[in-house]
Amino acid sequence: MFQDMTLEEIRAMQQKQQLAFIDVRSPSEYELSTIPGSLNIPLFSDAERAEIGTIYKQTSVQAAKERGLEIVSAKLPAFIKEFAGIGPRKVVFCWRGGMRSRTTATLLSLMGISTVRLIGGYREYRSWVVDTLNTMDYAPQAYVIHGNTGIGKTAILNRLQEEGWPVLDLEAMAGHRGSIFGHIGLRSHNQKTFDALLLEEMLRVRESPFVLFEAESKRIGKAVLPDLLIRKKETGIPIRIEMPVAARVEQIIRDYRPEEYKDQYIQAFRQIKSRIHTPVAAEIEKLLQADRFAEAVELLLEHYYDPRYAYTADQYGENPGVQFNVQNVEEALAAVRDYLSPLRQ
Repeated sequence: MFQDMTLEEIRAMQQKQQLAFIDVRSPSEYELSTIPGSLNIPLFSDAERAEIGTIYKQTSVQAAKERGLEIVSAKLPAFIKEFAGIGPRKVVFCWRGGMRSRTTATLLSLMGISTVRLIGGYREYRSWVVDTLNTMDYAPQAYVIHGNTGIGKTAILNRLQEEGWPVLDLEAMAGHRGSIFGHIGLRSHNQKTFDALLLEEMLRVRESPFVLFEAESKRIGKAVLPDLLIRKKETGIPIRIEMPVAARVEQIIRDYRPEEYKDQYIQAFRQIKSRIHTPVAAEIEKLLQADRFAEAVELLLEHYYDPRYAYTADQYGENPGVQFNVQNVEEALAAVRDYLSPLRQ
C-alpha cells in the first residue's frame, strides 16, 4: 500500500533521500501554481475534469465517479508507464489530498510502485508557505546591491549564484525584471509561485552567515515581497555600484534584447511616455522606431530612470554601506566578490 504522510514528514524525508514530487492535477491547475520542481502527470485533462465536474453538479456523485473510472481505465497503461519511468521515490499530490491523489497512489501501489501521498495536497503546502513567510526568523545578514538601472545587478547575482554564493535572485523568482519593460521576453509568475520559489531558496541558504539580493521595490511584476524580506532589505548592508552610462546602456541592450521584442518595447514605452518631457519622449519613440536602441536607452536613463533612482535612493536609510566605482559589470562582480569573500571563511 501507499503511505499517507504529512508535509513535515515528507520534508524531513527529503533531507535524507531524493524525492520526485508529482502533481496529478490538471495542466491548468499545475500551470497556475505547484510545489517547485514538481512534474505534472495529470489524472484528468482540463476538458475531462470539466466534464466530470459538470456530471457531479448536474447528475450525481456516483455518475461522476463512474465517468472518471471510464476515463482513467482507457489511459491506465500509459499513465502507469509514465510513473514507472521516474527514478526516485514518488510523492503524489492533488489540490487537497483527495480523490485524484488517492486514486493515483492506489493504482501505483497495485502495480508495485512505491508511493507517498501528501496529506492535504497542494493546499497544505501553500498554507505552510504563507505561514512560514509570515512567522519565520531569518538569521543571515542581508547585503543588498543598489545602483542605477543598467549596472548589471542581475548579471552579478547570477554569476555569484553559479559560483555557490548565497544569493536570492528575486527577479528570476518573479519572472520579471522590475521595470515597465520587465515582463518582455519572460514569463511572469503569480504570487503563489513567487512565494514558493522564494521560501525554498531562503531555506536553502538559511545556514549561511549572509545572503545577497538586489534592492527591489515591494512589487516585482505580479509578485509582492513579504514583509520579512522588506525588513531584511531595510536593515541590510548596502552595496552601491556606480558605472558609466555607456557601460550601463550596453548592459541593458544585452539583458533586454530590444531587437527581438521591438513592438513590445514601444508599447511599454507608451505607458510611461507622459511622464517624460514631451520633446524628449517623442525623440525616444522615434529612436525606438528606427532601431536606434542604444540612443533611446541613454535618453531613458537620463530623463526617466536616473531621476527616479535618485529619489528612491534617499528612502533607503542612513547605513552608508560600501560603494564601488567601476567601469563595467566584470569589475563590479570582482569588487563584490572580494568584499564578501572574508564572510565565507
